[in-house]
Amino acid sequence: MGAFQQSRPREISLPMRMTIPVAEPRNSSSSAQRYRSQAADLSLLPQDKDNTDANATKAVKANFITPRDPVIETANGGRLPAVPLAEAEKLNRFKDEAEHHGSRGGLRTIRRDTLNLANAQETKDGATMDESKSGQSTNAGAPLRSAFPSSQTHPLFPQLPLYGPPTLHRNLQSLGFQIISAILSLAFLGTIVLGSLFTSIPPLLSHLYLRLTFRNPDARRPFYEEEKRRRKERRASARAWKQQRQRRKQEVRRRGTDDVGDSNGEDYEPTEGGKDPIICDIGYYARRVGLDVEEFKVQTEDGFIIDLWHFFNPRDYVPLSSAHRDQDEAMVFPEHDLKDDSPTPSQQYPPGRRKYPVLLIHGLLQSAGAYCTNDDDSLAFYLAKAGYDVWLGNNRCGFQPRHQMLKYNDPRMWNWNIRQMGVMDLPALISRVLSETRFAKLGLVCHSQGTTETFVALAKEQRPELGNKISVFCALAPAVYAGPLIGKMYFKFMRIISPGMFRLVFGIHAFIPFMMMMHRWLPGSLYGVLGYRVFSFLFNWTDTRWERDLRDRMFQFAPVYVSAESIRWWLGRECFASQKCILATREEGRREQEDEGEDVRNEQYFEHGKSHLSEERGEGSDGKQWRGRNAWYDDQVPPFALWVAGSDDLVDGRRLLRRFERGREPHVRVVHQKIIEEYEHLDVIWAMDMIEKVGREVKEVIWKTAPSEARKSCRTPVGCENV
Repeated sequence: MGAFQQSRPREISLPMRMTIPVAEPRNSSSSAQRYRSQAADLSLLPQDKDNTDANATKAVKANFITPRDPVIETANGGRLPAVPLAEAEKLNRFKDEAEHHGSRGGLRTIRRDTLNLANAQETKDGATMDESKSGQSTNAGAPLRSAFPSSQTHPLFPQLPLYGPPTLHRNLQSLGFQIISAILSLAFLGTIVLGSLFTSIPPLLSHLYLRLTFRNPDARRPFYEEEKRRRKERRASARAWKQQRQRRKQEVRRRGTDDVGDSNGEDYEPTEGGKDPIICDIGYYARRVGLDVEEFKVQTEDGFIIDLWHFFNPRDYVPLSSAHRDQDEAMVFPEHDLKDDSPTPSQQYPPGRRKYPVLLIHGLLQSAGAYCTNDDDSLAFYLAKAGYDVWLGNNRCGFQPRHQMLKYNDPRMWNWNIRQMGVMDLPALISRVLSETRFAKLGLVCHSQGTTETFVALAKEQRPELGNKISVFCALAPAVYAGPLIGKMYFKFMRIISPGMFRLVFGIHAFIPFMMMMHRWLPGSLYGVLGYRVFSFLFNWTDTRWERDLRDRMFQFAPVYVSAESIRWWLGRECFASQKCILATREEGRREQEDEGEDVRNEQYFEHGKSHLSEERGEGSDGKQWRGRNAWYDDQVPPFALWVAGSDDLVDGRRLLRRFERGREPHVRVVHQKIIEEYEHLDVIWAMDMIEKVGREVKEVIWKTAPSEARKSCRTPVGCENV
């Protein structure tokens, strides 16, 4: 059994079902009453016999997406985010008892992995025995402070709070938390801003000194000459934009409308130009390089509406209707075939000229626009012009929080963390891309937090079957192990406070929403400068390898709305910041590091014939069985390709590479790995030489690992003719 399995309690083991005889309730009225009471606690609105809307949104049953992820289904077909396992199992159990009262034997099929939780002894206030000791209540009507998990819960994925339907009392409590957290979190943000400004003083003085001594401080930048060349070209292009556009229109008329240019899509006509207004508009920057974008609405299995962006060349593709691109049913990887007459992007390309789909997922506090800020040197635009069908996925909430049923002020709208992003958002995005393109698999490219949610989702106790839909997983700056930056003072503050205090400071809704207000109010250039200073102070980033003229544009697509719960998962007492890993506890990580020392003896065995540790333990001669005993992944995991930033203080990519090199993941096949020593965390997507050091290799790895059937039906990407 793997380390991840060993760290979990028995009741969340791999899904199993068994039939257990259950004693019949004393009478049907009591069974129905228990079901109505439990359903009322999990419904969207308080239940009122005379309120039609409340009755339509009444909780009906819990649908288990995974053994650990129940989603509440309502009478009108809506879905509410996950609730504690015990509460979901009670709803289904009471429903079964009410519907099957009087049937002889009273047999009921339940989940073995939730049996212990469901049968936990209830106390008077609705809490289980363990909850009574910790002060936590699962009663939807309990005070909000009692809804918080205890200070010591599951170390990797702690139980989320349970928030019931909104009542006057609950709304007042929620408003109180919003007001208090707004004040405290704003004070925290102000401290960070002041710290960033204070630490900017020495570099500013150094800059002024060099200027006063008639030296150019920018001359020390590694791409100084290239920056000057690009700046000159950009200014010339802005001046000539209108004339060039008119001239190109005349050329198109002379060629005729049937000519769409190069067969590999190399002929791209910009439809936007001039001086960059520095705006948060993904379509505008796509049109500057001759592409365009269409937006799809995707519904997750727990009811969130998320954005999926599709890039295309306007000269060989016609956007689909808005009705087609609207949110689809909350169904992931449907078993039935799509209708042949249903329009899809792939139908616009002739046989043999289709484009292989690639999905890009962004990092923490970012949107997928982070892949589109460097003009033609942006990873998304580069892959699209190379001949791939490029899709950009955004996680829940983003710039505009949307849910099928919930509103912004409802705490349930924000009751999620990295598990829900990996188990719910990622499958929904992949499913929609495959549905639209009619391919069996796609290439997945992720950065930072995007890699985290993928590594979590693919774990054998989460949603490992997702690996069957991915031809290769390209991880840029993979965030699995914590780097030394996690020890900074402000991160330590977030780690030492209790979960209850964390929610008091940062709220139970969005994490510091004032950042989004600043994003809307401030001019793009001013916001870009401030955003860089703050995030550079927080994460030790520098713009040394970025094109400085584009830096303000880079920060137009960050930050986005994220839940306070997700930040607590990253930086709170129990999870990543404390355990230093996303899929192993601190103790398991310590044992792994000790094992790495023992592996040196194993290497000496092959060189000098010394005793092999696997022989001492009675394992096979190559030690694979012993080394892989704590594996996170099973045989469904896709091939991995990893690009590690060697100067990244935020995460430790080298340690992840060592895990794979030491054979601790027997099922993982690493098809490419690279450490770029001089790169920092964001350089893998924003450095001026990113295309040479990352982009080209990503392009080739995706094509190399694409299924043979797809390679036959797709055009070969530019530069991959010999791959």
